Parts: sequence; C-alpha cells; structure tokens
Amino acid sequence: MQIGIPKETRAGETRVAATPETVKKYVAQGHAVIVAAGAGERASQPDAAYEAVGARVGSSAEALGADVVLKVRSPDPMELAQMKRSAVLVGMLNPFDAESNARMAAAGVIGFALEAAPRTTRAQSMDVLSSQANIAGYKAVMVATNAYQRFMPMLMTAAGTVKAARVLILGAGVAGLQAIATAKRLGAVIEASDVRPAVKEQIESLGARFLDVPLLTDEERAIAQGVGGYARPMPQDWMRRQAELVHERAKQADIVIATALIPGRRAPTLLHEETVRQMKPGSVVVDLAAAQGGNCPLTVPDEVVQRHGVTLVGYTNLASMVAADASALYARNVFDFVKLIVDKDGVLTIDTSDDIVAACLVCRDGAILRAA
Repeated sequence: MQIGIPKETRAGETRVAATPETVKKYVAQGHAVIVAAGAGERASQPDAAYEAVGARVGSSAEALGADVVLKVRSPDPMELAQMKRSAVLVGMLNPFDAESNARMAAAGVIGFALEAAPRTTRAQSMDVLSSQANIAGYKAVMVATNAYQRFMPMLMTAAGTVKAARVLILGAGVAGLQAIATAKRLGAVIEASDVRPAVKEQIESLGARFLDVPLLTDEERAIAQGVGGYARPMPQDWMRRQAELVHERAKQADIVIATALIPGRRAPTLLHEETVRQMKPGSVVVDLAAAQGGNCPLTVPDEVVQRHGVTLVGYTNLASMVAADASALYARNVFDFVKLIVDKDGVLTIDTSDDIVAACLVCRDGAILRAA
C-alpha cells in the first residue's frame, strides 16, 4: 500500500504526521512511503533521514495522491483536489467542523479524525489530544516564564529575597496537569481549579493547591463527573461561584494559565475583564483556549497583547512550538491507529465493529458519518 506524508500548509503548523522512526516501521511492513520534500524540516527531520529508512522523497502532489494520506491538520480545498477518491485520510481533522466534513465527503475520501478516539485504555496509544495537550501545557509555562519579568522560584540573595511566583491554573485536564508539573519544577507556588472534583487528588499530588467550588445540588454533582474524561458545561449558579473564587485568586496571581475546553463548544469564560483589570501589573495570562473563543474575552488569537497592565498570550498552536517532540508523539499515535485499519498483509481493512475505528470515521463514500 502507498502511504503519503504531505507537508503541512496551514500557517504556523510545523509538525509532521510521520517521523523517520514511524516511516521505518511502515516500510518494514511492506508499504511504500512517499514523503513530500521538506515535510519534516520544521520538525528537525530532514529529507535525508526519511530516505535513510526507505522512504521516497517526492512532491506534495505525489504524497497527497497516495492510497493513505497521513496529515496533522485537515486538508484545505487545494490539497483535497489532489487526493484520490476513496483515499484514506488520517489526521486531526476537527470532527466538529461541519464545513470541512462536507468538503472531505464531497471529495470522496475516507476520513478518520483522531481527536474523536474514545477515552479508553485500549485507545490511549492513539490519543492525539492527550499527547499534544501534554506538550501545550509544558510550553504554556515556558511562554509565560518568558513573558513574566520576574523569577519563578524564590531566591535568597545578598541583595535581598525574591518571592516565588504565584501561578493559577484554570482547568486540570492533560494540559493543565502538565502545566502544574512544569511550574512546580520551576519553583512556583501553584493553585488550580477544575469543574471535576475527581481531579483534586491529581492536582494535589503534583504539588498544587486545589481551589474547591462546592457542588450544592444533585445536578451540579452529576454534571461535574464529566463524560469520557471531558468536562461538561456547568450550571450558571456554579459558574458564578467559580468566577468569584477565580476572581479573588487571580488578583493574587502572577501568572494565569487557562486551559479549560469543552469539545465542540465555545470555551467557557473564566477570566473576566474586570478580573484582568484588578490583576497585578506585569502579570501574565496564557490562554490555551484562544482558538475556541478563549477563557478570557481579552485574548486575541495568535497574538500577545497588553491589557490593563497584563500581558495576554493567545497562541493557538503551542504544540507546534515544540515541533520535534510533538511530531514524534503524534506520529506514534498515527502509526498505532493505522494498525487498526490495515491488516497484517498490508491490505486496507476498515472494520467498523471496532469502537475506535467507528468513533474516528468522519466520512466515507461521499457520506458524512458524524454530526458536527
């Protein structure tokens, strides 16, 4: 079978869907791999490294014209036009984007959106959201540290003592937990908030203090359990109580890292303008939810802005800022998924009785199989 690895065309996207490590495995299984020239350069993977493991370096058109196309992000119309009907497309295709789903279906491709994989033990090795969020959480702290004009750890010097930075993490999913761990290594004092009380133990095990907003009703307790590891929209009264607590803690914080996302929905507003207005001068907010509307209404996607003396960072693709490791992890996720749709003889076999395959299948034979 022919596998194509095109160069990502979306602005700011530096990752690649296969590394020499995974290409070597595809070749060992008998597949012919075509890598578009320069596809891995921005992820520190030169063309020569792919050729050394048996891939052929060709044009983007050749890579897009393969039987199976592996991408990081969903293809644009020009890329789709170069793909064969009935070609298999695997990537982070954003299954909640109805317009993109319709384009892929019209092009006749068989699209698999890896973000839709279920949160089960068996699917962990294919969990692209976790692998990339882990990197984003780490990089968010690095970006915040760069923008913050003071030290992170407490320092005792002959010139006096410097207090440790106070960091507030909003949302304790994979990105939030990694942000806690990274900030802790740098010596910060950390507090974290999440709608799910079940993450309290994880937060505290990493050395942060959990900001507990009591659940007062059966409805609040039921919603707070989440679905498949994801948060759900909480009732307005609980959101009000959380906002009050976040407001008070953010005023004391030096750095706020906001990571709260709900799949397929606009990100919840957790940091209001009035809160930013009352934060300390020189404080930093890194909003990982910027691509989905932001956890702060003052965030500007893909920009760093100053508002009320606070620096707000709205980068929407932090994982691409760590392209080498992000690509390595993502490529392994993709490789493990491809094993589910290609049998031991190298023949494409799409078994929709497999819960992971069925969950990720977005379109096939011109039909959209998943509602956005």
